[in-house]
Amino acid sequence: MGIQARNPAESGDTGADESADVAPLLTEIDHVAIAVHDLGAAIDYYRETFGAVVDHREVVESDGVEEALLKVAESYIQLLTPTRDDSPVAKYLERKGEGLHHVGYRVSDCGAALDAVKAQGGKVIDEQPRPGSRGTTVAFVHPKGAFGTLIELVQE
Repeated sequence: MGIQARNPAESGDTGADESADVAPLLTEIDHVAIAVHDLGAAIDYYRETFGAVVDHREVVESDGVEEALLKVAESYIQLLTPTRDDSPVAKYLERKGEGLHHVGYRVSDCGAALDAVKAQGGKVIDEQPRPGSRGTTVAFVHPKGAFGTLIELVQE
């Protein structure tokens, strides 16, 4: 028999599931971010291999990165490269090399989602939501409190 997802209703607990009345805070996957050394080469790879084209490109000075967003259905592949040596992405590339950097989830209200993470004792990088690329509002959740995954909350 295969592995099955844990269902709180089957745990033997006869109490009501309090989460049943709570609307999910994560509405969609906004993007999967990949840190790369050479943004042009990465864009070429996705175009030549998968036919993906750049939907949006931007330098985010506050984060010290240049990004290229490639549309995949209603989400994106976000290719990131550092624009300065002290950026978090530059440090990531130095420590871990190229690869998956973070997952961005769309939320209706970035502030409410960030507050929910903090209320559950989660560790956050951003104490308050801040401007992101494409005119979005974003906040990052630290991977140490999220099973090793850096999470970006994205409000459009």
